[in-house]
This record gives sequence, structure tokens and C-alpha cells, in this order.
Amino acid sequence: MAVNITAIRTSSNGVWQGDNPLHFAFPLLIVQATLVLLLGRSLSFLLKPLRQPKVIAEIVGGILLGPSALGRNENYLHNLFPSWSTPILETVASIGLLFFLFLVGLELDLRSILRSGRRALAISGAGISLPFACGIGVAFVLRRSIPGADEPSYGPFLVFMGVSLSITAFPVLARILAELKLLTTPLGETAMAAAAFNDVAAWVLLALAVALSGTTGRGGSDHRSPLVSVWVLLCGAAFVAVQMVAVRPVMTWVARRAESEGGESEVWMALTLTGVLVSGFFTDFIGIHSIFGAFVFGLTVPKDGEFAGRLIERIEDFVSGLLLPLYFASSGLKTNVASIKGGKSWALLALVIATACAGKIVGTFVVAVACGMATRDAVALGVLMNTKGLVELIVLNIGRERKVLNEETFAILVLMALFTTFITTPAVMAIYKPARVGAPDPRRLYRSGSSSPPSSAAGAKELRVLACAHGPRDAPALLALVEAIRGGPRASSPLKLYVLHLVELTERSSSIVMVRRARRNGLPFLNPLIRRQQSRDSVALAFDAYGQLGRVRVRPMAAVSALPTMHEDVCSVAEDKRVALLILPFHKRQRRADDAGSVPVVENVGHGWRSVNQRVLRESPCSVAVLVDRGFGEGEQVWPADVARLVCVLFFGGPDDREAVELATRMVEHPNIRVTVFRFISSKNGDEERKNVTLRPSPLNSDEKRYTFSTAVMDREQEKERDELALEDFRRKAEGEAATARYEERTAGNVIEAVLAIGKNKEYDLVVVGKGRFPTSMVAELAGRPAEHPELGPIGDALASCQGVVSSVLVVQQHDVVHSEETPVSMVFDDGHSAVAVDMERGSNHKAGSG
Repeated sequence: MAVNITAIRTSSNGVWQGDNPLHFAFPLLIVQATLVLLLGRSLSFLLKPLRQPKVIAEIVGGILLGPSALGRNENYLHNLFPSWSTPILETVASIGLLFFLFLVGLELDLRSILRSGRRALAISGAGISLPFACGIGVAFVLRRSIPGADEPSYGPFLVFMGVSLSITAFPVLARILAELKLLTTPLGETAMAAAAFNDVAAWVLLALAVALSGTTGRGGSDHRSPLVSVWVLLCGAAFVAVQMVAVRPVMTWVARRAESEGGESEVWMALTLTGVLVSGFFTDFIGIHSIFGAFVFGLTVPKDGEFAGRLIERIEDFVSGLLLPLYFASSGLKTNVASIKGGKSWALLALVIATACAGKIVGTFVVAVACGMATRDAVALGVLMNTKGLVELIVLNIGRERKVLNEETFAILVLMALFTTFITTPAVMAIYKPARVGAPDPRRLYRSGSSSPPSSAAGAKELRVLACAHGPRDAPALLALVEAIRGGPRASSPLKLYVLHLVELTERSSSIVMVRRARRNGLPFLNPLIRRQQSRDSVALAFDAYGQLGRVRVRPMAAVSALPTMHEDVCSVAEDKRVALLILPFHKRQRRADDAGSVPVVENVGHGWRSVNQRVLRESPCSVAVLVDRGFGEGEQVWPADVARLVCVLFFGGPDDREAVELATRMVEHPNIRVTVFRFISSKNGDEERKNVTLRPSPLNSDEKRYTFSTAVMDREQEKERDELALEDFRRKAEGEAATARYEERTAGNVIEAVLAIGKNKEYDLVVVGKGRFPTSMVAELAGRPAEHPELGPIGDALASCQGVVSSVLVVQQHDVVHSEETPVSMVFDDGHSAVAVDMERGSNHKAGSG
């Protein structure tokens, strides 16, 4: 039924005046967008355990909204997605697609692609040419087998089929590689470089396909002169040349001006976004789709510096979060799976899928093996290059819009794209499982009965430390701590520092920029000279400078990962580099007050980062230290080695406290670090002796507000001997370094008050404590306190949670393979006559045997 577009009104007068909002363009668009977003997010949540990219959920959601599922109900389709609303929905979605392709061009670094080498170029060429040829072969079969498929002319149909089978979706592939922890492996680097080549080639082929489709009229029967496509291609080439030769220098100048003006750069942002629209108009005017102009314009924007990052920040959430899902929905409304009828049609679907997979995998495999890759790696690379997704859908929609693909062909190719993308993650996980060499011994600083330096105890000639950072604000505190641990020129063993910049991988488009940076400074390392020239990572730059001036070997890296799996990257690097100590920033950071008397500002980077720390503490292959920063190293204008710092260690006993003392023993070797170890000894509480406290496993589950301890059976006398040996080592060091070390014993009736008094005293810059997983009676009594940060242990939590504490806090956990399991506990108080068990989860108590 024909619709008079001029009769459609934008907004209604409301239901009280008799108007149905669903009969008006804008309210109906709101309902459609809401439905699309809710369904897409729900499916994304359901598919998350399968490690599927969000694009899969959005495509499936669009198909479910269309005639394949819900659209079978005529009443639903007529009310929510009437035919007159289709142009409006597609127009809004096309705006999102235009800016998304600008982001894709902005993310592709042509210089990085050209530097990727001949191997990536050869693999990409084979991964395009063979499936393109296979696509042409399948096209002949489809034209003879599907009714109406032979209406368009051969040229555009063959090219569209070849392009649809040869594409690799660069944005989707990047997220899959990061999800599988393959981003910075040789396999991941090769896949990213080859996919980048493939992406550029795909857009060139798409421009060719669109140009050829211009010779076919709307009905497929009106054949125009072939010279039209030649003119379109020549004009397209001229457009690209003008963009690269004339527009690119202009955008470089714009980027420099915008960066120099900082927050005053709104006019340059607006000018750039206008350039996207103008470029899209020109390519549409030429006869190539408008998205090609937006993509090429994105290539002209400089990738280095802050301007590109600001552009992505401004537009990506709105485009990727709202407008792009509408594009998938409009695609799903065109996809009718029911049009694939009968065994013949399903056999054609199987043929297309098999041909697409075989062409891509075989072509990539053969060339990869010829280039020297291992067989397993070559197969995995072929599977990765077979990723379709978003780019494929764009190509198919343009083919459908140009009447090159009919309904059944379109549905077959959409299902092929879904299947090939869906199987990528599970197939690579099954094929490619890189072996990791496990550590034969626990890696920690202190070994009982050993008088050797920490590095020897860790089984290496040097002390290896891995420092993790969320961003530039973590750098001053980490630098100050590393300098203290370094021990100065008199240190018994040199320090080798690995710095891991933790970057959250999201579904945002800027994740691709993170991916590109990770390829430059991740594992395996690239040429250091190239890395210094290219990287703009301020974290890496800060530590690079420290390494050059501080006589410490520094290797900066980046981990780009989703927060639920970030701990796997951290533990993997710690294991691969055989570090003895892993330093994590606490999820809360307290900045010093700007003015005297003002309240310090506490910044919280989020609960997700706290969960990362908790998982690392559970699964780390080495000792871990969590740094609660309260301005440690902040605001200093001199080199960290020249700053005098006061450090104190609170010792109660146990493996974690011994690790803290071992760390302090190394700090003593630094000429500008003054270390005091306070050993707390139990005192009388009133007229009663302190009761003996025993921890037993609790039958109740723990929660976020309860401490957990190791309840392994340990020889208490042996533990006391080890405590004495650790303190004796420090005392000997203190006697030799009287100017920088001091040992003191203190008695405390109320442990928390005594600890907080030290933390509130402005005398110490840093307080070092053990986590206390194997607590003495003094610490065990604190198990009943409500915990705000249970992962820090009772003492560390008390210091981190109290607002009056001004010292930064370092909570140390010694690596222990045998006794690593922790559990909620019940405390048993024993006064020598009877025992009372108190369950910390409920606060209930009951009599226990006093044996």
C-alpha cells in the first residue's frame, strides 16, 4: 500500500486529545529505539558467558524483531513497525552508520598497516583473493537456484558475493582477540595487521560494487551505460586523492590547534563533524555510498595526540550505544528467515557457509604456513580471519538497498555472517591453547631460614617486580614505592621492573585505539626505538623516564581486557616474567587537600577494579602488595631518589608479616629511606589476661563484609621461630644501618587504636602491614569487626577505611601454594576452663569442648 510521506506528522497531541502516539513519527521512533535497546542488551547478557561480541546479540535482536519471529504477527508489525516508518528508522540509523564508519577510519592507522610487513600483506591477500573467487563461484549457483536472483546484472551481483565472502570484520576481530587473551601474542599481532589490510581492501571493493550496481535500475531491468561505473570509479579515486593530499594536512593543522586550545576547541570539533557529513554527501553525489566518504575522511584525521581521542569520546557512546543498534534492527526487519524454504534452500545456506569458511581458512592457512607459521597457529589464524559481523552486514544492506540481493539471498548471507562470527571464539579456544610454563617454586621475597637476599630467595639473580597502573595518576605513588624497594646503589641485588598499564576493554569504538597501542608496547615487545617514537601512553612514558635516569631496567606493557578477565592477564604476565612481587593500586585513591584545613578528595575507580584486585590476590603466582595511595610521591618536583621518606612496618607475626619485614629489609639499603619496624606484643587487658583465640572453618558462607583466613593446621612454635628469624635479619641490618633503620617493640591492649594512632601520625609517609591470613591471637580477635575491604585483612582494612589516617598503606600477601585456600571462620575463645565458639557470620555463640 502506497504511503503519502507528506501526510505523516512528527508528534501527536496526546492520548487525551484522541491521538494515538504510535501513528506519529517521533513517538513511534522512541518506542522502536527502546524496544531495540532492551532486546539487544538482554541478548548480549545471555550470550556473554559464550564470549560472543555484542554485534551478534544486536543482529539476532534485529532478526527477532523482524518478519522471521515477532513480525509473523501482523498486528505487532502493523502497530510497531509499519511500512511508513521504515524510511524514518533507516534515516536515523544511517546517520549512526555514517559516524560509525568515520570512527572506523579514525581507528585505522595507515602508517601502522604499512609497517606490518610482507607476511601480513601476503596473508591478507590470500585471505581476500581465494574467498572472493569462491564467492563468484557460489554466485553462479545462487543465480540459477534462487528465484529472482538472476534479475540484477552479473557484474554487481558477482562483486557483492565476492566481497561478502572475503570480508574480515576488523572491529569485531579486535574484541575477540582481546577476549581470548591473544591480543599481544604473535598470532594476535599477525591477525590484527592482516585484518587491517583486509579492511581497507574491503572498502575499496565495496566502492567498486556500489559503482557497478549503479548500472542497474531499481527493478533490475534498466541497464545504463557501463561508462557510468567508470566515471563513478574515477570520481571516487579523485575524491580519495583530494582527501589524502589536500584535506589531510588541513586536519593535521586542525588537530594541533584543537590540542593547543584544550577545552576551548569546540569549534574545531564541530568543524570536523561537519566534514564527516560533507564527505558523506560528496560520495553519495558521486554515486558511491555516503559511508565511504565518512570512512576516508576518518583516515585523514591524525591518530597521535589528544584530538582523535576527544572526537571518539564525544560521539562513540551515542553512535555505538543508540544509533548503530537501530541499524541492526532495520537490517533484521529486512531479514526473513522464513524465505529460506525447503531442503534446496537450506542446502544453499550450507553451501555458502562451507564455501565462506573453506575459502577464508584454506587461503589464510596455506600462505601462513608458507611464511613459516606453525600449523596450529595457521589454522587458528584462518578461523580468526573468517570473522564477519558488522562490516558484512553493512555490505549486505547496501546490496539489498541497491536491489542486487533479493530477500532469500539476503537472508542466506546474513545467517552465514552470524554463523561464521559465532563460531570464531569457540573454534579458536579449541584449536589454540598456548602452553605456559608454570613456576616450580613459590615466588616470594622471604624464605624461612634463608639469609640470602630477596632476589635469591625468589630464585633469580635480580628482584623482579611487576607494577600495575590504572592510569597516569597511579604513576607518582608507584614510582616512589619502586624507588624505595630498589634499595639504592648499595642494594644486594638489582631491580628489574615490569609496568603493566591496565586498560578496560569495552564495546566502545575507542577500544580499537587501545588495541593498536597494546600492539606497540605489549607482549612480545616491539623495537624499543619504535615504541618510544610511537607510544603516547603517559604511564609508559613516566616509567621509561624513570628507567633511563634511575638505573633500573623498565619494560612497559599494556593489558587490554574486560574487567572480569583482567586478572588472567595480570597473573599471566607475572608468571611469564617470573616476578617475585606484584604491586596493585587500590581501587580508591586519596588526593592531598589543596588548601590547609580542606577535606582530602577520595577518588573511586569502581567496584570492577576492586574485583580485579580480589581475583589477583586469590590466583597470583607470586607475592602481592596492594598500595592504598594517600598522596605518596604526589606533588614532588624532585627526582624520587632524592626524596627522604619515612616508612614503618607493623609486625604481628605470620607469613604475610614476614614478607612485609623482608620488603623493609631491602628498603633499608636505600640511603634516603628511614624504616622503623614496630613489633606488637600482647598486653594485659584490664585485670584479665588476653584469652587464647582459635579460628575454625565456619559452616556459613562468607559475604563482602567478612574477613577470610587460612585455617590450615600450622605448627605455631615453628611459626614463632620463623618470625624471630625474620626479625633477627632486620635487626642485624638495623645495627649496620643505624641511620636508616630502627626496631621497636610495643605492647597494645587495643590493637586497632594503636595501629590507627600510627597511621594518623603525620610522621610516616608509608605504613607496611601484612594481610594476616595466618593471624596471631591479637589479629584473630579482630575477625569479628565489620569489614569494609576484607581483601586487605583486618589491619590493612582498618588503616585503609579510616578517614583520619594520612599515611599511605601497603598491604602485603606472601605467596603460599600449600595454604592458599581461605574461608570464613568461627572464633573460639578459650580461657583455660571452657571454650566459647563465636560464628562471625551470625554473631551466635555456643559452648565447645575445651580439649
